[in-house]
Amino acid sequence: MNTMTLSETTAIAAAAASASTCAAGQERRLVALSLLRPSSRNVRRSGGTSIPELAASIARVGLLHNLAVVQNVDGERFDVVAGRRRLAALKLLVKRRKLAKDFEVPCLLVPDDAARTVSLTENVQREAMHPADQFEAFAALVAEGHPVEDIAADFGVSPLVVQRRLKLANVSPRLLADYRVDAVTLDQLMALAITDDHAAQEAAFYDSPQWQRSPDALRDHLTQDELSAAGDALARFVGLDVYEAAGGAVRRDLFSDEQQGAYLADPALLDRLARDKLADLVEQVRKEGWAWIDVVPRATHAELHVFQRARRERRQPTKAEAKRIAKLEAEQQALQDRLDDEADVSDEDAQGLQDQLDALGGQLDAIDQSLTIYASEVLAQAGAVVAVDHAGGIVVHRGLMRGEQVQKLRERVKGAGRATGGDAEVGDAEPPKAGLSEKLVRRLSAHRTAALQAEVACHPQIALVLLVHHLARRVICNGYEGSPISISATSHVDGLVTHAPDIVEAPAALGLREVREAWAERLPDDPDA
Repeated sequence: MNTMTLSETTAIAAAAASASTCAAGQERRLVALSLLRPSSRNVRRSGGTSIPELAASIARVGLLHNLAVVQNVDGERFDVVAGRRRLAALKLLVKRRKLAKDFEVPCLLVPDDAARTVSLTENVQREAMHPADQFEAFAALVAEGHPVEDIAADFGVSPLVVQRRLKLANVSPRLLADYRVDAVTLDQLMALAITDDHAAQEAAFYDSPQWQRSPDALRDHLTQDELSAAGDALARFVGLDVYEAAGGAVRRDLFSDEQQGAYLADPALLDRLARDKLADLVEQVRKEGWAWIDVVPRATHAELHVFQRARRERRQPTKAEAKRIAKLEAEQQALQDRLDDEADVSDEDAQGLQDQLDALGGQLDAIDQSLTIYASEVLAQAGAVVAVDHAGGIVVHRGLMRGEQVQKLRERVKGAGRATGGDAEVGDAEPPKAGLSEKLVRRLSAHRTAALQAEVACHPQIALVLLVHHLARRVICNGYEGSPISISATSHVDGLVTHAPDIVEAPAALGLREVREAWAERLPDDPDA
């Protein structure tokens, strides 16, 4: 729905041109587009952007402002001293065959000696409208009955851009007023627009301390009772499409992409869908012979900690399994060598290699799991918990036993021992361990610590998880008890050497030394740099 077409605008401009002259020797006239060219005396040197959008707008509503020109020295052409973007947009329309090359453009012919003054005046004496004015103008157009698609076409933008402007126009008037005086930023406004509740918007912003008014903090505040489709493990496991197909309510953030900006409002439905999706796996695990199976999609460490782990044994792999393991490990090592040795590997290629490594690791874990077996008396008492891990994958915690089940197993083993004339206990099948001296324990611990350090150094993602876990316990959970990791930037090599002098030649220590030397070459000598 446009109030004026391009031809109508041109006709009006032609009528205006018949008025002939303007002040100070200026003259309005229609000039063929083919005779117009940019002038070097145009004072604006930058800002020639959004030409396609401007061209689309001109095609829909016409050229609303004339170009300012001076006569070229050849006496035929005209140089545009004000209106370079409009000229570029008109030529783009010619290129797209929406305008003729000789299309008559409304121009204001100014004296040659006033060219630079006119160009400067047009750019200096105008003031851009505030973005909030644009938001409210778009909302007013919709209120007048203009479809979103027509508004988008009129201004050469996508319907999503219009929808975003409308969303911002719907923010609390109080917040919009503060946005006009720079008390609220545009990013904060976009975060608050995730809800249409003005009271909730104002409470999230004005009731929060200054340091909790970042866009992410405001968005989290308004979606604290909802689940992020991208960040929640169960949401990733079930899938947004499946959740919506089941009737689940979704709140979408127009200022984020489809996955990152979706928030699920029905956790109970999501839990039910996750249980349904896990049902097939439950039947497979049940066939392993466990006494019981529980489905706990969000099984936490605390919930699993109440169980005792049953003793398990490891069988030797078959020839086929051993061959498969060797092949996977060789592929894994080759990929790791590429990551370690090729300094010119791009971030995208490195991520691809890491994904392949993770896939191989998953296959090796699956084979390793199949090599783990439990005694028949353990299967008769123990069970398994089927859950979803933090990455949205399936995980099965096997060999779990509650307190009463442990006691029953002990009694059963004792009974078996008496029947055979022995005095067996749960765990007696494992041979007694010889005592170790304190010096040997320290030495072995030093080697184990070095090996763990080397392993973490090869897996940055694990190091990041450890760092976040440690800091979260300190900052969020107020936990200051002992931690398995140290975040301080202190080298422990010297300390380990005191307990194990031979550690300097250990593979782990040599590998770490190579890592440090490689990084020392990459980092600048100046600490500030």
